[in-house]
Amino acid sequence: MNRIVRVLLLAGLAFWSLTVQAQSARLRAANKQFENLSYVSAVRAYEEFLRADKKKEPAETRDAMIKLGYSYRKLQDTRNAERVYGELIKSYTDLDSEVYLYYAQSLAANGKYRDSQKMYSQYGEKQGQDLRGRRFTVSYMDMSRFYQDSSSYRIYNLPINSRQADFSPMYYKNGLVFVSARDESGVVKRVFNWNQTPFLDLYFHPDTNQLRVPGSDLRAVSSSVLGGGSETKIDGPESAVEMKPLTKAEIFSRTLNTKYHEGPMTFTKDQNYIVFTRNNASKGKSGKSSDGVKKLKLYSSVNRNGKWVDIQEVPFNSNEYSVGHPAFSPDNTKMYFVSDMPGGYGGTDIYVVEFNNGQWGTPVNMGKEINTEGNEMFPFAAEGENLYFSSDGHEGLGGLDVFVAELKDGIAYKGVQNAGAPINSEKDDFGFITDRNRTTGYFSSNRKKGISDDDIYSFRRACKQLNILVFDAKTGSPLENADVRILRNGLNHDLRLTNVNGRTDLCVDSNTEYEFRAIKEGFAMNSIRFSTLTQSPRPVLNVSIYLERSENTVVKGVIKTEVNQQPATGVKVTLRNDKDKSEQTVMTGPDGGYEFAMKPNAPYTITAQKDRYATKKAQYGKTKRKSQVLTDSLGLYGVGDIFQLKNIYYDLNKFFIRADAARELDHVLGILKEYPQMQIELRSHTDARATDTYNIRLSENRARAAMDYLVSRGVPANRLIARGYGESEIINGCIDGVNCSENDHQQNRRTEFKIMAVQ
Repeated sequence: MNRIVRVLLLAGLAFWSLTVQAQSARLRAANKQFENLSYVSAVRAYEEFLRADKKKEPAETRDAMIKLGYSYRKLQDTRNAERVYGELIKSYTDLDSEVYLYYAQSLAANGKYRDSQKMYSQYGEKQGQDLRGRRFTVSYMDMSRFYQDSSSYRIYNLPINSRQADFSPMYYKNGLVFVSARDESGVVKRVFNWNQTPFLDLYFHPDTNQLRVPGSDLRAVSSSVLGGGSETKIDGPESAVEMKPLTKAEIFSRTLNTKYHEGPMTFTKDQNYIVFTRNNASKGKSGKSSDGVKKLKLYSSVNRNGKWVDIQEVPFNSNEYSVGHPAFSPDNTKMYFVSDMPGGYGGTDIYVVEFNNGQWGTPVNMGKEINTEGNEMFPFAAEGENLYFSSDGHEGLGGLDVFVAELKDGIAYKGVQNAGAPINSEKDDFGFITDRNRTTGYFSSNRKKGISDDDIYSFRRACKQLNILVFDAKTGSPLENADVRILRNGLNHDLRLTNVNGRTDLCVDSNTEYEFRAIKEGFAMNSIRFSTLTQSPRPVLNVSIYLERSENTVVKGVIKTEVNQQPATGVKVTLRNDKDKSEQTVMTGPDGGYEFAMKPNAPYTITAQKDRYATKKAQYGKTKRKSQVLTDSLGLYGVGDIFQLKNIYYDLNKFFIRADAARELDHVLGILKEYPQMQIELRSHTDARATDTYNIRLSENRARAAMDYLVSRGVPANRLIARGYGESEIINGCIDGVNCSENDHQQNRRTEFKIMAVQ
């Protein structure tokens, strides 16, 4: 396998030291290749030493076999790794526990799960800190859970794959950017010492429609694609290959690609900002860590006029450890990445860092729910708070498996779930990207039936349809336009509307607990539960909900964030009956929605709460009608949110509050009175005319004038911060030397407020 970007993250290795000083020339040569991370050469040298050198000391033989097994492991040659580790365990009893772990992993990667289970058990007995021994021993007792949803998937090998490694696809415009070791230049390319393969670059295919595979997913592989020989048949839908020639891919950017490795990347939603993985590009010794290895770093770049420019390192890079495999969250407020920095749980861990208007926060480890004693890599944040990643530390089918974690406030509150076969195999499966509901997407794998070592695959997941039918309990007639709230694993997820036949439907996921709540004016709310923890062979399933006539009132609405008016997920919404003090609570899902049934003749209070957001309350008096639906939406103000006061402008070189500005500040005054614990920063900006020093002073005076206005209206000064930014944050390109109209300049003479605390 040619996944150097993954391998380099693990390059900080602990090497075994030889206990015997007198070494043969062959052994010295092998050890030198091993220490230089030249594993192809090391394998040859160790095999030659073990085969030819007859005067070997037992300790020399033992250590040579350990290093040979490790070299095969790093080259992803699991067959030979299994052979060497098997010979070691038969011949020696004084082995480190890691040998048993590596043997167990090699056996699993070769599909020998029972034998692997025994080795994991022995590994667990030899040490007590690493829980993988115990977890994998139990997991391999029953493999069925990895295959529960396998019949729903169809997998296709893509025509963009080459004879070299191709992996880590990422959506870009209408196509895919991916990593490849192919050599499209026609000239001799430098090779990487690790396994004598070309360095990695970023490539682009502009149209995913050309990658779609029509018709059956059981096809023959062209010999021209495989590189010679007769036509080869693929015997199984999980590894189907399209019957057409290799599709040409183009260099993504000659600016971003260098003579070293460029690896997995991520884009912001507007696709004008990229963060990508690259070897430490510093020249000479300064580019290496203290152990002599060029670590991986993350770099950013901006697209201007079709060209990637302003390549910069992210501030949390280091020469002493690697950072790589970036993945922006769908809203661009945070980025996930992988690192072996000190303080982690295992080899490589997944971290998250806040990203706000181009500014980076401090990286935070994702915690033990995500990270293990093994290696977690290749994160991808899908719409809907799902984080996908690959791991060899969580229980899987062998090698790296794809896992998914549902996040709530950044925490994998229900642990992680194996994506199962055929997405996962006994080999390495990684670089997974998909849509919100995991119906289509792409991933990488070095499974047996690919074209090369790492190939990119597409997948489609067939819908397991569930029909939800809503009826009038008395008449049995279907109820049209009834709301059906879908809850997944106890959380609000989606809201559907029944059709004229009283029906709505959805594609259900495996291993999920559902609840469906039906709501309609004039009827009492009712619900039914449904589980997919066990699979039904039927392609279409039905559940029915019957509603009784009632005089209850229904209140429903959507929680949104005030800063961008987007639905807020993970908000605890409580409806309190102020008469009998009873309460109902729901947690919002991706649509931010909530629904409650209210008893008549009682006042109610709705409260919306979420960490780092100001608590919002809305009160309802006694309803006049006995049966009705009340609709409302609530907005939340969050810490760090920045709001531009669009009508606060200043005359040139002035800092007095104009009448139009006073009206806008009165709006801020109302917010501060509603949330008495809120603290804000008043941020004032100037246009680019005049000197920097003058503009800083002018903007500080303007911010102070806005603060003084609010203080004069009764806001305590300790709740306000006034700060001037001068011309440092121009919003429309009207910088020094650019001719702009007076109206354009006035847009930069503005004041914003930023929420600093809500308590």
